[in-house]
Amino acid sequence: MTVEAKLEFQASTAPKTGADLLIDLLVNEGVDTLFGYPGGAVLPIYDSIYRAKNRIKHILFRHEQGSIHAAEGYARITGKPGVVIATSGPGATNLVTGILDAMMDSLPLVVFTGQVSRSVIGTDAFQEADVMAITTPITKHNYQVQSLSDLPRIVKEAFHIASTGRPGPVLIDIPKDISQQISYEETSEVDFVLPGYQPTTKPNPLQIKKLAESLTKAKKPVILAGAGILHAKASKELTDFSVKHNLPVVNTLLGLGSFPGDHSLFLGMGGMHGTYTANMALYECDLLINFGARFDDRLTGNIKQFAPNAKVSHIDIDPAEIGKNITTHIPIVADAKEALIELQNQMQESPNHQEWLTTLMDRKEKFPLWYKSSGKEVSPQWLIQALFKVTKGDAIITTDVGQHQMWTAQYFPFLKPHQWITSGGLGTMGYGFPAAIGAQLAAPDQTVVAVVGDGGFQMTLQELSVIQERNLPVKIIIVNNGALGMVRQWQEVFYKDRYSESLIPNQPDFVKLAESYHIRGMKVESTEDLVSMLPEFISYEGPILMDCRIPMEEKVYPMIAPGKGIHEMIGVKP
Repeated sequence: MTVEAKLEFQASTAPKTGADLLIDLLVNEGVDTLFGYPGGAVLPIYDSIYRAKNRIKHILFRHEQGSIHAAEGYARITGKPGVVIATSGPGATNLVTGILDAMMDSLPLVVFTGQVSRSVIGTDAFQEADVMAITTPITKHNYQVQSLSDLPRIVKEAFHIASTGRPGPVLIDIPKDISQQISYEETSEVDFVLPGYQPTTKPNPLQIKKLAESLTKAKKPVILAGAGILHAKASKELTDFSVKHNLPVVNTLLGLGSFPGDHSLFLGMGGMHGTYTANMALYECDLLINFGARFDDRLTGNIKQFAPNAKVSHIDIDPAEIGKNITTHIPIVADAKEALIELQNQMQESPNHQEWLTTLMDRKEKFPLWYKSSGKEVSPQWLIQALFKVTKGDAIITTDVGQHQMWTAQYFPFLKPHQWITSGGLGTMGYGFPAAIGAQLAAPDQTVVAVVGDGGFQMTLQELSVIQERNLPVKIIIVNNGALGMVRQWQEVFYKDRYSESLIPNQPDFVKLAESYHIRGMKVESTEDLVSMLPEFISYEGPILMDCRIPMEEKVYPMIAPGKGIHEMIGVKP
């Protein structure tokens, strides 16, 4: 008897447990990939995973944080909830950063944590943590299973809540004795009623009419497109609407790719490191239409000086965001796609704003992004431009947080949706590399490049083992300046060159590190090296790492200093 046949025979004859029921429920939800790390409280679940290998795939990470960031990358690409499993206590608490990251960036996750048996909950049992209390503020909803009969309903509700309305993480805490209990529950269709959770997707027609009338009269309109456009799969509707009415578009950091980055109407990214043209458009506009952006502080700068002369319309599926930070004159609670369709239907004529467009186009020409290059050392901005050129823009790019993140956002024109995976709201170091693993699993035939800093990479580099084990062709570019680059930049600009703990001595040899994991490594120290190596790096069929040395002193410009208005940028090309 083959191993597979033996497993099937054992599964068919053994009594079904709560853990077996959980796997059945996940399969019924269409889950094909699990991200996780085993431990005592989830051993029954992992035993069921072992016996269900022909039905569901599990990816073993080397740290729980790596597993949940990978699940975020998977969710960003597929739009489906990433599913994570960790044990109780430290396993669960190691997921907290990723849960909060997903909450702030509106990513659908369903997270399963093991828990000690119900009889010892509250006794400070071995590896016990109050996961419900810890995660209540950072999840869209959470559950602790108290009865096995509740599990089918809870799983069904969790996937529904995570993936509808404004997406987000949902956690299910499962005591070990529930997983071990003999199950008589069915996995057939489960009915559930959530009277307190009924997301509004259709816009109010009167508010849409009011916006259409305001847009027709506007002389300086601008669209701000956030990640809500991507979650609503509304990029085509946004592009068609903008082109038809000749409306300029600014993206938030997380909205990049929702509007073609090479389009003439695209003004660039707005905010702290946004383009001069985008930020001045937000400052001077008389009508600001926000589709699915949070108006967070990195976008707005000093809110008293943000769009001071504009009528603001905010379209968002989450009513809590509307009016939270910026006064909103035309609030519309709706799915972005539904709102765009209705707005297009209501538009009788396009606004007359040619003078405004001429001003914006002139600014794009006069005040482009800029940098200096010695021609010998690798300019990080040029590195990103070269990456775009060699991939022809057809790649999924992930990053950590910091200078490399901003250079990538500025200099890689994202041409289509779901090419850009980064940690926006939380700004998580160590995010980019495991997120790239999740993205590669979600899109096995696409080129996935993790652009990471030397600081952030060292937080999750143990996941090199995963890409080697699975032969995942993730490309890793370490933008290596021997420092915590953005921290160092702030210390230079605002703290009079007092580089307190921002320089990273005793760096590992990243090429040898990669080779120790049986992964190919490259070292780039000059522009000449990069020109000769980058095409081979991108075309390489397996996992590969490039340690790219850049000048430590390089900065990200433009920049808005803390407390300043969005129009008060430093580092703008004169």
